[in-house]
Amino acid sequence: GSALICTHDLFQSLVQTNLPGLEYHSLLKKLMDPVLVPPTASSGCTDQLHKQAFHSLARCVAALTQQCPNEAIPLATQLLDDLQNPSSISDAQLIFNLLAIGEIGRHFSLSSIPGLPQTIIECFSAGSEDVKTAASHALGAISVGNLQTFLPLILNEIEAQPKRQYLLLHSLKEVISSLSISANGLSQLLPSVPSIWEQLFKHCECPEEGSRNVVAECLGKLVLVKPEDLLPRLQEALKSESPLIRTVVVSAVKFTISDKPQPIDVLLKQNIGKFLFLLRDPEPSVRRVALVAFNSAVHNKPSLVRDLLPTLLPWLYSETKVKNELIREVEMGPFKHTVDDGLDIRKAAFECMYTLLEQGLERVDVMQFLDHVQAGLCDHYDIKMLTYLMTARLAVICPDAVILSAFGAFDFLSQKDHC
Repeated sequence: GSALICTHDLFQSLVQTNLPGLEYHSLLKKLMDPVLVPPTASSGCTDQLHKQAFHSLARCVAALTQQCPNEAIPLATQLLDDLQNPSSISDAQLIFNLLAIGEIGRHFSLSSIPGLPQTIIECFSAGSEDVKTAASHALGAISVGNLQTFLPLILNEIEAQPKRQYLLLHSLKEVISSLSISANGLSQLLPSVPSIWEQLFKHCECPEEGSRNVVAECLGKLVLVKPEDLLPRLQEALKSESPLIRTVVVSAVKFTISDKPQPIDVLLKQNIGKFLFLLRDPEPSVRRVALVAFNSAVHNKPSLVRDLLPTLLPWLYSETKVKNELIREVEMGPFKHTVDDGLDIRKAAFECMYTLLEQGLERVDVMQFLDHVQAGLCDHYDIKMLTYLMTARLAVICPDAVILSAFGAFDFLSQKDHC
């Protein structure tokens, strides 16, 4: 945020003065001491650093080093040496070292440091999830500083190491996110877009849902880089026979929608219907992500879907109903447990209705809307909570309609003993 940017500017100004106690190594020590010197009762401080503090300190170290470029490689090498003997340092120091290397590597090419990417990737095997996440971030960040060297390595590792695929995909996401926010970054990223796109599509059907979600986010961010070329290619993938690919593609569209104006908006408005029409897909998982994408569009940029509401609303309402074909019984020893595979879809549908309500009902038939809200009063607890909120909101927006529907609701509830 702005406070952190101001802090960067402060450290850069201080180090330029070169006053006693404010030279590079003195300021660096002050930044690193909170991590390197563990808090103790004797020092009067026993509080552990917040997770976000590690990121902020690492960025301040990088900002300081930008003013002293000759210190970049020696400092990164020193931090890497500690990583090569992880048992000798705490997890907190591991996290800081990884983040600091990443932030320095974002501004300077660290390709001359032997074994740098391999050491970072080894940290993917750490016992701490925070260390793994920091290592993934660091690998992506150093790639920003030298795309030609480190991006091919990430793409190759994604292919070669399925067990580390999730973390490597996060590294790739960091590369795309960092380079797509500036003209200079885009000029570096654009030549690599075809190879990244090809690699991502190879992993649309990977077995882990978490990895598929990251693939979808990366695809969405890439589409924003070259919308005229890549949105049609994404649209073409909707024809795939694989429900996993269709799920990833529809999820990817969600990441192209923002509450701020974007160059893609005109193109997206012309084509978003083709993605949201997958609300009719035979596969429940595809319909669920289509509902999530619909919800995102209504929430962030209602203009994208306003003209499509007459077509989309009947499909939305159909997903609020309990479907017996999605209910199954599972035997757990001597007991039988009922599993409702349609619950997540219904939750997504009611959440989308709630968002529609928040954005206004000028193109929605209120009485029809209330009928489906009423049906949710006898559903799962989470859905009931949403229907209560919607009813309270509707009572303010259109009280006459709520009063008219109340009598029907009383009859409906009296016939449902389990509500």
